[in-house]
Amino acid sequence: MCLQVCPTYHIYGTEMDSPRGRIALMRAVTKGRLKVSELPSSFIRHIELCLACRACESACPSGMEYGHLIEAAQSTIRQNVKDSRVARWLKWVGFRQLMPFRERLKVLASILWLYENSGLQTVFRSLHFLPQRLKSMEFLLPPISREYFNYAFPAPAIGQKRGKVAFFIGCVQEAFLAKANRATIRVLQRNGYEVHFPAGQTCCGAAQLHQGDLEFARTLARKNIDAFLDNGFEAVISNAGGCGATLKDEYTELFKEDPIYSERASRFSSLVRDFSEFMLDHLHEPPRGAVPVRAVYSDSCHLRHVQKISRQPRQLLRLIPGLDLVELKRPDLCCGSAGVYNIMHPQTANPILDLKMDDVKSTKADLLIVSNTGCHMQLIAGTERSNLPIRVAYIAEVLEESYTQGSPG
Repeated sequence: MCLQVCPTYHIYGTEMDSPRGRIALMRAVTKGRLKVSELPSSFIRHIELCLACRACESACPSGMEYGHLIEAAQSTIRQNVKDSRVARWLKWVGFRQLMPFRERLKVLASILWLYENSGLQTVFRSLHFLPQRLKSMEFLLPPISREYFNYAFPAPAIGQKRGKVAFFIGCVQEAFLAKANRATIRVLQRNGYEVHFPAGQTCCGAAQLHQGDLEFARTLARKNIDAFLDNGFEAVISNAGGCGATLKDEYTELFKEDPIYSERASRFSSLVRDFSEFMLDHLHEPPRGAVPVRAVYSDSCHLRHVQKISRQPRQLLRLIPGLDLVELKRPDLCCGSAGVYNIMHPQTANPILDLKMDDVKSTKADLLIVSNTGCHMQLIAGTERSNLPIRVAYIAEVLEESYTQGSPG
């Protein structure tokens, strides 16, 4: 069953590039048939090619917790196999010096905004001698808006105050896709919620965790737990499927043997709600403006397979007057983003993206709706790659459009 839903098995058709095959490799290490100190390159390749989309968990009748297994395997590789000096430097810069620091990412976004709007991007894309990985990274760059929210003060409820929530700002989304965060906050405000932004919060640690850097992921997790916990919030709202999965599912696993943070991590995770999950239960002001468009919703893998949230985004979107929501043939198939996978393994991510875009194209939709940062960037790139004239927007942006721009339903 897991073979049928595995993206890399779809691309390569080899047993070792499927969940079952990778588990066999992990078992070979635990049984001593493969030495940890002498891991062969084939083992490393097959493990690192996994997107950790966790579709196999949804398909598995035995309840295999594959996500934790693949993270442990990646951590083993990190501890026993040295990256090249360049790879170590890039990971140090990206995962430790940029992602945990939102303001640094905004500076980078401002530089890239100038790059996009000065004509340099057109020149860069016309150069054919550049390394393929560099070109793949650049192609993922979305149009940057720099419409940042002022997080210095809580955002007051509009109309009757119905509660107090905290918003998990995130890192990459705030720097590169800030309109999604602004729309999320506005929709919460319109439904009577005072939105707070605890100052001590940082990156969720998902990318570091998936690269096997467990200790640094714990460092980030402790900062977030301390920032949000015990402040009287009704919920901690996450609007990125991957971040939410880490906050909900991974934090408790990271601290299960920690005498201090085990209980705190569990309490924190119990507060975390995905935006669509929370809004469907707390939609006090339904959207009334018509948005007459044919739309298709693309599931975030970690929202669907880890948080088990697939019904709520669809139900929320169907409340928008005029919106014709259609379905993909394979809504459970990954888009190929998987955190930084599309940067690390573009030779695999791009064919997976092509499968997704073929599915999107077959719907004849005019609007592609997303619920995760990596998916958002990947699918914008996918529309360019496939020359598909379709707008990509986050779910809260479509709701906000109904509240403010839609015609009376």
